[in-house]
Amino acid sequence: MFNTAVKFIALLLWLLPVHAATVISSARIWPAQDYTRLTLESRQAIQYNMFAMKNPDRLVIDLEQVESGKPLNELTKLVGNDDPYIKSVRVGRFKPGIVRLVLDLKNEVKPQLFVVKPVGTYGYRLVLDVYPAQPLDPLMALLEQPKAPQGAPAAAEPDKTIPAPEPVTKPPADTTAQAPAVTDNIPEARARTLVIAIDAGHGGEDPGAHGKNGSHEKNVTLAIARKVKALLDDTPNMRGVLIRDGDYFIPLGGRVVKARKANADLFISIHADAFIKPDARGSSVFALSEHGATSTAARWLAKKENEADLIGGVNIAVKDPYLARTLLDLSQTATINDSLKLAKHVLGELGNINDLHRGHVEQAGFAVLKSPDIPSILVETAFISNPSEEQRLNDEDYQMKLANAILSGIKRYFAQNPALAKPKFAQARF
Repeated sequence: MFNTAVKFIALLLWLLPVHAATVISSARIWPAQDYTRLTLESRQAIQYNMFAMKNPDRLVIDLEQVESGKPLNELTKLVGNDDPYIKSVRVGRFKPGIVRLVLDLKNEVKPQLFVVKPVGTYGYRLVLDVYPAQPLDPLMALLEQPKAPQGAPAAAEPDKTIPAPEPVTKPPADTTAQAPAVTDNIPEARARTLVIAIDAGHGGEDPGAHGKNGSHEKNVTLAIARKVKALLDDTPNMRGVLIRDGDYFIPLGGRVVKARKANADLFISIHADAFIKPDARGSSVFALSEHGATSTAARWLAKKENEADLIGGVNIAVKDPYLARTLLDLSQTATINDSLKLAKHVLGELGNINDLHRGHVEQAGFAVLKSPDIPSILVETAFISNPSEEQRLNDEDYQMKLANAILSGIKRYFAQNPALAKPKFAQARF
């Protein structure tokens, strides 16, 4: 009898963890014009049910066996007035075993709700992506966009996260001289406006690499990308379009699709490299390779950058036909040749303001460079893992020098490779 009781108690103790409530360790909201993402992170996968309601428009998410703790209770504070799609969030105990989230919406949406398995420092994530019912047209947004004034663009907004991230101390400014401008003898005769897609690497759930002093790659790349755009918009017959204009995540293939929908003439992806040893330094420029990487380091870097989708979190259940058409096009030889020419010019200009990690352009299978008809390069501006380069990457004057170097490389490319004639802001390819 005693042995039976002991076995019964042991069975109960074994079963208790199975039925224990799931604890939400963090809640985050990433608002953007493209879409708004809500993320709930936990150590266990969250069971859920979602449905929509009308008059007024709402999304209802029931979370099963979830503990209603501080991150959930404070979720309502994370929704800002500037969120394009979510008006407010309400959280409460609906019935025993069910916590209900009600999202009051500003307009009609197409939501996607999915689970991302643990990766890196993240546990399980329940991700809600709230897309507009009518997708935004990047080409129309570009046409309606006013010319940006020259100067430092607005700083990136901090992410709205529970718990809040620790503050990062800004390093002292680099007072070195401005990079030399492109010489006046380079021709600028163009019959139409050239559209340059500037892709700030990483973002949102994917912070990218980080420096010893707490800098995140996603913030550095966005700051530089905004400066490149400002310079392009101030250049006759050129216009910049930001693939990511805030702290939010865009899948790698989605960045390619967005550039093609904007009818971009060039695609420049901006990054800040990292390595296990802090003495690695210098700038690099990469193009796509159809036949393997040009070095072991290039192969390693492409693998690391291509893992951004795993870290950022993508809904693998959704198949995008545009993406399939984009990435499966095999006639990329001419585009890659143009990419190499562009990369060589940009690398040369970067060499005027920084050491070069390698003195030549390298190639590897970067997913973000796989546009079949837009010359595309990936710029590793410097090593954020190197303390001295991290300091420079956070300095606005040095960011502007990097932006000027990229612009000079673009100008030199077009001076030697005039763009094919097509109507100004031609219709998007899709």
